[in-house]
Amino acid sequence: MVAGKRTKGEARAPRFYPAYDIKPKAKAAPANPPKMRASLTPGTIVIVLAGRFRGKRCVMLKALGESGLIVVSGPYSVNGVPIRRVNPAYVIATSTKVDVSSVDASKFDDEYFSNNKNTKKTEKKAAAADDEEEFFATEKEEEPKVSEKRKVDQAAVDDQLLPIVEQTPMLKEYLAALFTLTKGMKPHELKW
Repeated sequence: MVAGKRTKGEARAPRFYPAYDIKPKAKAAPANPPKMRASLTPGTIVIVLAGRFRGKRCVMLKALGESGLIVVSGPYSVNGVPIRRVNPAYVIATSTKVDVSSVDASKFDDEYFSNNKNTKKTEKKAAAADDEEEFFATEKEEEPKVSEKRKVDQAAVDDQLLPIVEQTPMLKEYLAALFTLTKGMKPHELKW
C-alpha cells in the first residue's frame, strides 16, 4: 500500500471516532425547597421593596411551601395593600411582630392566587384579532375587576387582623405610613 492511497476493496478510514470515555450526563437532582429567612415568620411586619406596593408596610400572614413566596396583607382598610403573594427577596423584615395565630390564612396557597386570572380578557383579544374592524378600532380596554370571592376573603382577613393591629399602640399609623429613605439615612445602619 502506498502512503495516502488505499487498495481496491479496502474500507475508508472513518472521519469521526466516537469518544467512549465521555459518560452520559446524569439526571438533574430535584430542586431543593426554598429556604426562608429566620426573620420572616407569620406576624412579622415587612416593608415591600418592589412592585406596585413598594414602600408599604404589611403584615406577613404565612409562607407558601412549594413556591417559596410569602402571603402579606396591609390590612387593606389601613394602607390599601390587599392579600398578595410576595417574593421574600423583595421585603425587609422589621423587628415588629404581632400574633396572627387567630387569623385564618389556611385557604391562601399558590393555587388560590393562580386561579384568579381573567380568561375572558384573553378570549376577547383573540376574537378582536380575527375581526379587522375591531382590531383597528380605538376603544379603551376594560379595567380588570376584582372577583367577589377575593373581596369577601379580604374583608374576612381584615376583620380578624384589625383588632390585633389596634392592640399595639401606634401600629395602625406605622402601617399606614409610607417607608422612604431621606438624605443622610444609611439603610445598613438602620434598626429594623
